[in-house]
Amino acid sequence: MKYEGVLTKMQTENGAPIQYYLVFETDFLNMNQLLDKTVSISFLKYQCLNCGLEKKIYRQGFCYDCFYEIPQAADWVIRPELSTAHLDKEDRDLEYEKKVQLQPHVVYLANSSNVKVGVTRKSQIPTRWIDQGAHEAIEIVEVPNRYLAGITEVALKEHVSDKTNWRTMLKNEIEDEDLVAWRNKLKEFIPEEAQEYYLANNSETNLEFPVLQYPKKLKSLNLEKSPFYEGVLKGIKGQYLLFEDNTVFNVRSNEGYVVSIGVK
Repeated sequence: MKYEGVLTKMQTENGAPIQYYLVFETDFLNMNQLLDKTVSISFLKYQCLNCGLEKKIYRQGFCYDCFYEIPQAADWVIRPELSTAHLDKEDRDLEYEKKVQLQPHVVYLANSSNVKVGVTRKSQIPTRWIDQGAHEAIEIVEVPNRYLAGITEVALKEHVSDKTNWRTMLKNEIEDEDLVAWRNKLKEFIPEEAQEYYLANNSETNLEFPVLQYPKKLKSLNLEKSPFYEGVLKGIKGQYLLFEDNTVFNVRSNEGYVVSIGVK
């Protein structure tokens, strides 16, 4: 069987285990059903997720021109503290920025390789945690806009990491942490403007990934250097496909690549 389309991040459905779907324009694959099967990936060409042109992908699935023009790739996406829609100030497209920034956001703690702090729209829970490969997570504050979440994250990352070690996450070299204790310990460092939004009584969420075998060493598949790869799929975690020969493929970092996927 062959499937062809432009890569976008895998869609997920929380369950025991999490279900993963690779969605193309005219087809989709339930990736869980491919576990223990031989899967091939062939890189065909680029297709920018914004303009749709066959131009080399620069970042986040976009070509160079689109990346520096469209609101979906602006600095505030990665650095929420730079959000200005609450001040009625435009960065690239005020209407889009208001739609995204002026909605409930959550600052959370997640454990994927270590305890880390992060920000997401409330509507993206637990998707955000799944995409990061977190096996446990807890919300700390729920605020009405992205800016407040951003300044809270900036304050808390003085005391806890804001990065995931993807290698540790994929090898599953993880420790269970008491996220409730972490949340309570960090409460005093929440900025004054966000203190009233502190969540005192919620419990942690646990997530189960569909993995039959974790890699021992990691070989990252680069489609530009290796435009064809074939291997036995052994697991899915975060946005990574894990193969029997220790090859790992980050679907999200290959958004905008048109591929053909074969299944034996």
